[in-house]
Amino acid sequence: MKVLVVGGGGREHTIIRKLKESPQKPELYAAPGNGGIAYDAQCVPIAATDIVGVVEFAVREQMDFVVVAPDDPLVLGMVDALAEKGIPSFGPSKAAAIIEGSKVFSKGLMEKYGIPTARCQTFDKADKAAAYVRANTAWPLVIKADGLALGKGVLICENESEALAAVKGMMEDGQFGASGSRVVIEEFLTGPEVSVLCFTDGKTLVPMPSSMDHKRALDGDAGLNTGGMGTIAPNPCYTAEIAAVCMETIFKPTIAAMNAEGRTFRGCLYFGLMLTPDGPKVIEYNCRFGDPEAQVVLPLLKTDLLAVMQATTNGTLGELDVTFSDKHAACVIIASGGYPQHYEKGKTIMGLTDGQLPGTGATVYHAGTARQGENLVTNGGRVLGVTAVADTLPEALAGAYRAADNIYFEGMYKRTDIGQRALRAVQGA
Repeated sequence: MKVLVVGGGGREHTIIRKLKESPQKPELYAAPGNGGIAYDAQCVPIAATDIVGVVEFAVREQMDFVVVAPDDPLVLGMVDALAEKGIPSFGPSKAAAIIEGSKVFSKGLMEKYGIPTARCQTFDKADKAAAYVRANTAWPLVIKADGLALGKGVLICENESEALAAVKGMMEDGQFGASGSRVVIEEFLTGPEVSVLCFTDGKTLVPMPSSMDHKRALDGDAGLNTGGMGTIAPNPCYTAEIAAVCMETIFKPTIAAMNAEGRTFRGCLYFGLMLTPDGPKVIEYNCRFGDPEAQVVLPLLKTDLLAVMQATTNGTLGELDVTFSDKHAACVIIASGGYPQHYEKGKTIMGLTDGQLPGTGATVYHAGTARQGENLVTNGGRVLGVTAVADTLPEALAGAYRAADNIYFEGMYKRTDIGQRALRAVQGA
């Protein structure tokens, strides 16, 4: 069986490493992949957003199944284009991917169907957004670009001047291109943040273990927002009682709402949640696996990932027994100096053997790496994710950090406090 995974980051490497475990023994391809993925799959130089190129390759090489992993090609309609050629794929249609592709749409959906979320207003005129900011009395305020912005289109503004600058940057200066032409301005929610990824075929919904991401670049949640500097799973703040509430008030209603709108969602639906004093509320939806959340939830999956993906596409997820390990996972991201702003590429990575750390018990997921002759070199802001799985969270964290200490490249940095917030939550319980 020939399977193509579209994308070239840590999330895609995680998916590929898990697909390698499948008893179906798929022949794996990646478009475009990266230097580390090349150890586990055949990489083809086609951009993830090149719909025509990916479809032509899938047809020519007779791919049996395609996993469309990143948000951009999903929102652009890659799954639909593959379906037109009779190639089954994992991921939502263009009509369903709008749940991430437009925050204005997703907020409107939640309001229409009574799904708990932050109060908000949407604007397509900068002067009206600015007037709303000037009239605001409750700070902080959250301003979100409507469309995709590489995870950087959400700004938490502490005062009026910051909020006005955010509106100007998005709507007038084109900071995020067309994605910022409309904005959502919403109340700032407080409480523990939780990520819950779910497999769904549009009827059945199977939550994966909850996780906790660490978005800020520096220790103590200081510094700029990033794509994620580390994750742990499960999230100790997300109890069985809270999970039951989320299933009834958020997860099932979202699937039903998308069906009612004629936008049936199949694939991986990501719920970004805030556990507020008023109960769980949705911060955001994503139409795909989170990155680096995938790096801690997929290692805990016991069922064949390929079988699960096929079932979401075929509408047979309810017939499959999807199970997860009760262990704990921790991922530490190793990044290039200067990320998420300016950073240099091409730094030689030392300490790995065939892209991995044999004997450590940890797995290295490659996010921003490339081959340069015999060497692996850095080729992105987030370079590697080192994941360890253990019986307890402290053991998983210790394993991930111990393994990460074997890796070196010039200018590298990593947070040293991944998981500490979760450990404090456990101790405080």
